[in-house]
Amino acid sequence: MTRRFDGTQLVIASHNAGKVREIAELLAPWGIEGVAAATLGLPEPEETGATFPANAELKAHAAAVAGMPALADDSGLAVAALDGAPGIYSARWAGPDRNFARAMADVHERLGAHARTAAFIAALALAWPDGHVEAFEGRIEGRLVWPPRGSRGFGYDPIFAPDGHDETFGEMDPTARARVNHRARAFEKLAAACFP
Repeated sequence: MTRRFDGTQLVIASHNAGKVREIAELLAPWGIEGVAAATLGLPEPEETGATFPANAELKAHAAAVAGMPALADDSGLAVAALDGAPGIYSARWAGPDRNFARAMADVHERLGAHARTAAFIAALALAWPDGHVEAFEGRIEGRLVWPPRGSRGFGYDPIFAPDGHDETFGEMDPTARARVNHRARAFEKLAAACFP
């Protein structure tokens, strides 16, 4: 049986401002305030997991040491023709300077004439200070475009157009994107299981 969250505040275990903002917006209708890990001075743990859920759990456990439950995300772009890469290494493809323009160009160059089907995958993990954790995964299918379009998202958003949409995530209104993306799909499962 899943554990219910009954608090009003939790740590958002991310140092990515875009993810923190998106997760805070998902939490707001539930009356839950998210406090960014960076605000609390918590370091980013090394992501040593082999899957999105494993890495989300590592990050959530690391942030739950602040004495309150922590919600972490691990997400990335999985390109079919690249055997699922960059996958859990999506942020690392951007390098230490987080240069996603370079990472998007790298994906484009590696693809060449191959099919451009891809998916965004997100895992959300909610961890309590006692070590208990609940994890959920969301996925959205789409295709990659080139050149990148839009500046309203972050990461690989400007090259990803979800199925059924002509706009990329980088072109979409942030509120509309947040309702349909991979993180929102994972959050729906988490909310149904853990929020009263």
